[in-house]
Amino acid sequence: MGDFGVEHGKQGLPYDGDSDSKPLHKVELSSYSIGRFKVTNKEFQLYLSANNVRSRHGDVEDSTLKIFSVPPKNPAHMDWFEAENYCSWLARISGLPFALPTEAQWEYAARSRGQFLAVATDDGTYKTGSTPYSEFDGPRGINISDYWDRASYAKEMGWRTGGLTSLPVDRFPPNPLGLYAMSDNGFEWVKDWYDPEYYQHSPIKDPQGPQEPKYKSPASNNKYAKVLRGAEYANPRWGAGVNVHRSYRNPDGHMTSRLRGGKVLLVITNKTARCVVNSVMTVK
Repeated sequence: MGDFGVEHGKQGLPYDGDSDSKPLHKVELSSYSIGRFKVTNKEFQLYLSANNVRSRHGDVEDSTLKIFSVPPKNPAHMDWFEAENYCSWLARISGLPFALPTEAQWEYAARSRGQFLAVATDDGTYKTGSTPYSEFDGPRGINISDYWDRASYAKEMGWRTGGLTSLPVDRFPPNPLGLYAMSDNGFEWVKDWYDPEYYQHSPIKDPQGPQEPKYKSPASNNKYAKVLRGAEYANPRWGAGVNVHRSYRNPDGHMTSRLRGGKVLLVITNKTARCVVNSVMTVK
């Protein structure tokens, strides 16, 4: 687990410029199943309705969250607590041990059972088309979304969100394990508290992250942070969504906006989730 670029990459160079994805270290995981897709709007709205839980639309000043929450096959956007509650609800109604994935489970799945794959595409690489550049258009992604894929979808939907737009969860091919959009279309919450030095002392067997909140900074609104994996948006021409990269934010999703005079805003339109089932039995 971790940045394997130097030891196993074709160029012998790091895949991640940050130190928190190092050192490369051995991990052993117990059997589990993981969701093929990010949690969709249709699934999350069923949870909200079944539990009489209010949606977060009214907590966001702009209309982005509201419009992104309409298409049933687009990823649902949520803070960490909502993601945790959703997976826990699945456990209650199914009797199966649903949970948010640990960071180690997420990376093992994104790398298609731990293979040395840089991104979670069908072949571990970025591929784009050859559409000529113009002022209003550009190349489309082949196995992962490009800015122009998202801008085109936004135009199709009548949105003004351009390249900062969510796409349907199955828009591009899955990785070799059959999992979709683990390297783009929204960060994914995992179970672990964030610690930039955790890999230096991570246990081999089923690492769970720090046992208690460990790290906070301005990037987490000076609150203790949870780990996010994957990427907000991909851009295969300059790279994004590298499987070993770690991100972090505070679990309630609020951020202080310098552009808004220090006002605290709810920022979850780039945060998604998928659940695991911690069982040796295959779950379909």
